[in-house]
Amino acid sequence: MLVLSRKCGETIVIDDCIRVTVEAVQGGRVRLSVEAPAEVNVDREEIWMRKRLGIAPRREAPACEASCWAEAN
Repeated sequence: MLVLSRKCGETIVIDDCIRVTVEAVQGGRVRLSVEAPAEVNVDREEIWMRKRLGIAPRREAPACEASCWAEAN
């Protein structure tokens, strides 16, 4: 396993086609942006695991959750 350190605004490039950028660090949370080709699936680990186990997805998070994050920054 490769472990890299990045500061807010810095990017990691994977295989010339995937870019992972640290957008924000707040408390114990890190907000990342991922740019990848459409054929590359990108999921949070818990979502990926549910898909692998064939468990139905949970309901979508309320829209206010995203706006709360934006307001906090």
